[in-house]
Amino acid sequence: MEKLQQITSQLRDPEKGCPWDKEQTFESIAHCAIEEAYEVVEAIENKDYEAFKNELGDLLFQVAFHTNIAEEMNLFTFDDVVDSITTKLINRHPHVFSDLSIEDSKAQTDHWEKIKIEERKQKHGLSSILDDIGINQPALNIAYKIGKRARSVGFDWSDIGGVIDKIEEEIEELKVAINSGNQSNIEEEAGDLLFSVVNLSRHTSVDPESALRKANRKFDQRFRSMESVLKESNREFSHMTERELDELWENVKEKE
Repeated sequence: MEKLQQITSQLRDPEKGCPWDKEQTFESIAHCAIEEAYEVVEAIENKDYEAFKNELGDLLFQVAFHTNIAEEMNLFTFDDVVDSITTKLINRHPHVFSDLSIEDSKAQTDHWEKIKIEERKQKHGLSSILDDIGINQPALNIAYKIGKRARSVGFDWSDIGGVIDKIEEEIEELKVAINSGNQSNIEEEAGDLLFSVVNLSRHTSVDPESALRKANRKFDQRFRSMESVLKESNREFSHMTERELDELWENVKEKE
């Protein structure tokens, strides 16, 4: 880590540093951290461990770069960042670093959320359990966190049946909105349905963001296969009937 910090400092050196690196600010490179994090996830999902290693390095560089800027501004140092995360991990794992007994992973997760709530109250003086979630995340992640926060105070379905009933209810309400032709209502009900599906994911211990990425990848692969079949037979989508396309889709699925 020391070597990476040294290289980062050289890149930012006022006299001999890189012109581009010297111009960067927290704001100008904020998007880079997001991009690198997604590339880490992509490497994991592709089981490309060489790429995984490289992408972790790219993400670590973002930490070093931001920390270097912070040090220049006398805000905090890399050691401060390390102290912050180590203190947080120790405080949130009393069953490891103290005598507290935790029955299982579910109990540990519930206790973790309660600790986080108390930390937020002490640090920010928050008035709602939903405060401080962060709006600059993917909407699926925010919905998942909202559900978890509500669950931590007992506002949740006691079993998965209630979640499924809610989804069916939202589907019916969406149908009514579609029949009414009111676009605002359609959007609202579609959002409610998506939120309920995220709750179903949470109750089944499925990460909705990851599940949707996998579904996207699956559709992408199947659609490309359809394109290949049509190209080989000199046909085009526009010349196919809906039934023919459905049959082609099913044929592609069977060959997977």
